[in-house]
Amino acid sequence: MKEIVSVLEHCPLFSGISPEELPGLLDCLGAQTRPMEKRRPIFSAGQPARYLGVVLEGAVQILQEDYFGGRAILGAAGPGELFGEAFACAGAASLPVTVLASESGSLLLLDCRRVTSPCEKGCAVHQRLVLNLLQVMAQKNLAFHQKLQILSRRTTREKLLAYLDLQARQHQSASFFIPFDRQALADYLGVERSGLSSEIGRLKAEGVLDCQKNYFTLLEKAP
Repeated sequence: MKEIVSVLEHCPLFSGISPEELPGLLDCLGAQTRPMEKRRPIFSAGQPARYLGVVLEGAVQILQEDYFGGRAILGAAGPGELFGEAFACAGAASLPVTVLASESGSLLLLDCRRVTSPCEKGCAVHQRLVLNLLQVMAQKNLAFHQKLQILSRRTTREKLLAYLDLQARQHQSASFFIPFDRQALADYLGVERSGLSSEIGRLKAEGVLDCQKNYFTLLEKAP
C-alpha cells in the first residue's frame, strides 16, 4: 500500500487528498490493482467503458485501429497518470479505443460509477475527488486541442517541430524524454516512420536538435 500511496500522491486525481486519507478512499471506491504485461491490452475496443485507470508503474498507450490494420496513437500515460476516464464518464456503451501496455508494470482500476456517485457518508474527500476528475478531464480536453494544432501542420517536419516545441514547454527544458519510440511517434503524428526518421536526421545535421532514442534536445530554432 505504501508504494501505491507514494504514486497517487503525485496523481492529479488525488490532489489535495492526504496520504492518510487515501487508503480509506480507495477502499470506498473498491479500487483494484492489476499487473500489466508489455504489448498486452488492458482495455480492448468494443469492451464496456466502465473503468478508469491510473498507471502505478510502467506505461500505456491509447490506440485507435481501423478495419485495414492502420493504427493511430491518441495518447500515452505513465506513472501517476490517468486513462479511460472520458469514455467511462461519458457512459459509452463500448470503448472506441484500445489501451495497450507499452511497458510492463501495474495499474489501479476504479469503477467510474463509484467515483462519480455520491458517497454514502457524504465525505468531503470523495467530493474533492470528483472535482479533481473534472479538472483532469478539462486538462485532457486542452491537450486534445493542442494535438489537433500539431496534426493540422502540413509537413512531417512541421508536425515534428510543433510536437517537440510543445514537449519542451511542458517540461520547461530544452532537453526531455518523450513517451514514444520512433514507430509510436510516427503513429502519433500520423506520418510514415521512414519519413520521420529522415526528417530527424536532417534536423540533426542542420544543428536544430540532437536525440538519443526518445531523449531529445532542442539546440536552436529551425530556419
